[in-house]
Amino acid sequence: MLTTAQVLAENNFGDTRTGGLAGPMGLFLIVLLAIVTVLLIRNMNARLRRLPDRFPQQGGPAEPGRTDAAVADPTDGTAPQDSPTNAPNGSQQRRNG
Repeated sequence: MLTTAQVLAENNFGDTRTGGLAGPMGLFLIVLLAIVTVLLIRNMNARLRRLPDRFPQQGGPAEPGRTDAAVADPTDGTAPQDSPTNAPNGSQQRRNG
């Protein structure tokens, strides 16, 4: 008769010593990820060094009588709405069909 401890201790995975490729493959993947990380960090540092110290102001002070479409309140209902790119265009439907 087998006891519970013997059943749990039994090796059902076969010979685990042959075909031991997990160790070298894991090492290869870790070294590969380390190399890729170093190259990524070097690339990003080079890009950051090329950036200017200061960026120019994006917009000047607003003039009192001037209204821009970009400054308009988007909640008033007059701003153009984004539409899905796959939505059919009405003018194209009239031309095509």
